[in-house]
Amino acid sequence: MSDASLPGPQGGLSDRDRRILALEGRTFRYVGAKERAIREEIGLSKVAYYVRLNALLDEPAALRAAPSVVNRLRGRRTSEDGPAEADGSHRVA
Repeated sequence: MSDASLPGPQGGLSDRDRRILALEGRTFRYVGAKERAIREEIGLSKVAYYVRLNALLDEPAALRAAPSVVNRLRGRRTSEDGPAEADGSHRVA
């Protein structure tokens, strides 16, 4: 049995990873509401959150768990990686 078929953190997504994907599927109406949710619901700094989110976009388990969210964010990440991104930053949101 491969690690990818195991439930839980061994082959799947951690609870925190699932909460990150769920948060990315939500819409926020007010300035700062998403950053507040990141701190209060996920328990990460904004930078740590986006580092983990970018890593999640490359994980097959994340694609299986939330395909629409992952594909939307992958598209956003790809569309911003053109010549205009000379500073090397790779933001997804």
